Amino acid sequence: MNLERVGLIATVASLLAAAAALAFPGVVGLPVDARSLLAATLWGTTILFAGTALLWVVLTYAVGAGYEEPDPVHGGDDVQVRIMTIDAAEVVRRTVESLPDELDDVRVIAEADIDVPGATVHVVPDEFEAEAVRKGRALEWARRHVDCDREFVLYLDEDSHMAEFEGLPDADVVQLREEPRRTGSVLSYLADVYRMGVQVEQRAFARLSIPLFAWGGGIAVRREVEDAVTWNRETLVEDTAFVWRAAERFDLDFELSEVVVRNEAPPSLYEITQQRRRWTAGNLRAAKMLPARYRLLTRLRNYAWALSPVVTLVAIPLSIVGVSVVFGGLFLAASLTLAAFTAFWFLRGVAHYGRETAGWALAVPLAPVVTVVHSLGTVAGVLNPPEEFRVTEKSGK
Repeated sequence: MNLERVGLIATVASLLAAAAALAFPGVVGLPVDARSLLAATLWGTTILFAGTALLWVVLTYAVGAGYEEPDPVHGGDDVQVRIMTIDAAEVVRRTVESLPDELDDVRVIAEADIDVPGATVHVVPDEFEAEAVRKGRALEWARRHVDCDREFVLYLDEDSHMAEFEGLPDADVVQLREEPRRTGSVLSYLADVYRMGVQVEQRAFARLSIPLFAWGGGIAVRREVEDAVTWNRETLVEDTAFVWRAAERFDLDFELSEVVVRNEAPPSLYEITQQRRRWTAGNLRAAKMLPARYRLLTRLRNYAWALSPVVTLVAIPLSIVGVSVVFGGLFLAASLTLAAFTAFWFLRGVAHYGRETAGWALAVPLAPVVTVVHSLGTVAGVLNPPEEFRVTEKSGK
């Protein structure tokens, strides 16, 4: 049973029922007091979201305090680049053109034969069978059939541009830094800026026995670790599932890198919703392989993010206008604290980019809207998880 789905539906149903009973007294009746039901629902949602915010603070500023990316040890001659695509030739060409010269072994793993100057293209044959599907199937085929005499395989998404490469630290899995670039919707781009602010918590992952997530925009895997763990499993979040399985099998050495890749932010609100929907559904399914404490942590975090629109769209406005049903001052303080967190995460994301995007700090009043855009896909992933991997639309700009 999907407990997150049940909880999310129950929360929304409670809010709607209580609001209807208060708006139309005598017409809509409830077996419980409508004000008490509304207050309990809002307080429960606010406390849960506040708990995840507090956990983020602990991870980022306690567990991750003082973390510095290790010095690079492995240069380009230790790395084979593999760019995953279906058939987006123009998008991949631009990615290959962006690669520094020291990355001289570049492979494109595609579902169709495409022409990409500067890279060797490998086409996944239709007859190849594996437990993994879609992207995971292509990853597994490449692991088995693409020759590699390098220490690391560096996986890039088809739209991940890299301007500089200083080398990789000596670790089993190395996560590259991300800076999504705007190619369409401003709100989608700002939602990714917001995500960069939240994602600062990654600096704590190297100190956890199991990283809470990994992403495929740029991730390097030691070849012997890849062969031991494989990609051969059915999942919507291949990179996170790989890291979780690796951590389950042995003492995983996970580090961050100073190397930055600039991938495309989703070009539209529809695309960002579908992307986050896949991430959420995939994480919830893959969480089954985690130990109990990490499984509970991961699922609670996803559930809290799915409920964050309730805090933004309901709890904060009600507390500001002074609705007495939510206990006045105490609820106001809690709600405004969470509103300050959303603003902080957005500004932290702007700071992640540096001077070139500092002007976006002026958009901080939009932070409540931005967090809703960021979270709607999480809601969709809980309520209606996709069955198949869906590639986010790319512009190639």
